[in-house]
Amino acid sequence: MGAGVAAVAVIISLVILAIASTTPKGSATAEIEGLRSFPGLTSNHVTGPVTYDQTPPVGGDHSAVLLNCGVYSEPVPNENAIHSLEHGSVWITYDPDRVAADQVTALRKAVPGTYAILSPYKGLPSAIVVSAWGAQVQLDSPDDLRLSNFIAKYRKAQTAPEPGAPCNGGLDGPGKVS
Repeated sequence: MGAGVAAVAVIISLVILAIASTTPKGSATAEIEGLRSFPGLTSNHVTGPVTYDQTPPVGGDHSAVLLNCGVYSEPVPNENAIHSLEHGSVWITYDPDRVAADQVTALRKAVPGTYAILSPYKGLPSAIVVSAWGAQVQLDSPDDLRLSNFIAKYRKAQTAPEPGAPCNGGLDGPGKVS
């Protein structure tokens, strides 16, 4: 009888573990402390560099060529990344002078397979900044739950001007890893 109870307990534990591992970490409805919103952004396609009010930018005029979503080991052009945000991507940036290699690895694991960009960005106001069209939050660690909540809330969100438009078929920036 004792072996049967132990076997049932093991099975229940495995089922709970399987359910927990497939449950998304972030919540699209969670309150995101420190979230900043930037309404009224323009979305014109332009040629040449653009001066943005935020670091990194969260929207505005941008290149007609989008940045292909993915992981980059080098800084990417703002104007192309903003085009990807216009399509509903999130842009996870980290200051390479303030984020250790193991934290970059953790960030890479947090990046969804589509509609997301990860790239270094020197001179950020915090170690990590996560941006979407018109929204941004500053973080100190990739372990901060606000990272997954932000991704869940803003990735492919209807708040972007062209949500669901392609996230690939444009420019591979320098240092594309995946």
